[in-house]
Amino acid sequence: MRQPAHGGNLAWAAALAGCPPDAILDFSASISPLGPPNSAIAAIKSQIGNLKHYPDPNYSELRLALSHFHQLPSEWILPGNGSAELLTLIGRELAQLAATILITPAFGDYYRTLAAYNAKVLECPLSLVIGHWSLVLSFAVGAASRREVLVIEKGQRTKDKGLLLNNPHNPTGKLFSRESILPYLEQFALVVVDEAFMDFVPPNEEQSLIPVVQEYPNLVVLRSLTKFYSLPGLRLGYAIAHPDCLAKWQLWRDPWPVNTLAAAAAIAALQDTEFQQETWAWLPPARNQLFQGLAEIPGLQPQASAANFLLVESQESTSQLQQQLLKHHQILIRDCLSFKELGDRFFRVAVRKESDNQRLLTALNSVLSEKWGVG
Repeated sequence: MRQPAHGGNLAWAAALAGCPPDAILDFSASISPLGPPNSAIAAIKSQIGNLKHYPDPNYSELRLALSHFHQLPSEWILPGNGSAELLTLIGRELAQLAATILITPAFGDYYRTLAAYNAKVLECPLSLVIGHWSLVLSFAVGAASRREVLVIEKGQRTKDKGLLLNNPHNPTGKLFSRESILPYLEQFALVVVDEAFMDFVPPNEEQSLIPVVQEYPNLVVLRSLTKFYSLPGLRLGYAIAHPDCLAKWQLWRDPWPVNTLAAAAAIAALQDTEFQQETWAWLPPARNQLFQGLAEIPGLQPQASAANFLLVESQESTSQLQQQLLKHHQILIRDCLSFKELGDRFFRVAVRKESDNQRLLTALNSVLSEKWGVG
């Protein structure tokens, strides 16, 4: 079976580990371990009888729920079959420009969608110097809140280009400040900010551009409902952008992209403030526990993160480490071979509950102890 480019491929992992897929402890997909929320499950069950009907093609109730959640008119919101479907539409839009500035290492689907429409890509790599992630562009560490300042080289900023980035950044987990992105809305034809992991940043710290989207017709913000609410199997995301842009995309895609159960689950999850508060309370101590534990293991150096995952540099081959963890401990980590700038020196792990985190740390210590002469 071919090694997956994405995380979360339990069939591949189980075949390598020689166990059932549900026996794998999955750190490779950055999905919250707290969900799905009970409210979303109840909403799904309540809609089983409606599977005999087509979904509302306009998704009026879902868009209204998102409208209330973000305090925006509903015509500025377009639900999709995961943010991946919407990213494909954005790729077609970006391909019409002279080039797209892509901050790398970049999520593999960005390359997929840009290549599908033969878009010209100009890569702006992050420096992989530990403790100083800088862009060729340049990238400076911000204040105590760990926000990062995005500074793009002046020669790259032209009104005939697009800019595509994610915030928090995947796979590093760095959080760009809103203020450092805003100037580029005046300097690029189209700015696309993928905020798939922004939900994990508490409201008093988050740096979303959604509050300014109505001021900039060239701004697109992508959101995912699958990671924070642990619903990746339902495939649900949404785009926030100028209504004229969204109306054009509607003409480009198939009808009924969001199924009835996904729409119902999303409406319930958005209203579940108790689950949201629980998640924001869980993540910082669990992430700190995992970070500190990884930092204490010889040969590993984790990076600080604002998201629900950590990027870790390893002096050991991470593909070999991945296989050893699977075969001997039934634990799956995300290698970074699909990020060409990272290769076999880095791996990424999701933050899970403390008992799971400790199981991973114990397994890593076991696998690496002989290599580094400790244990």
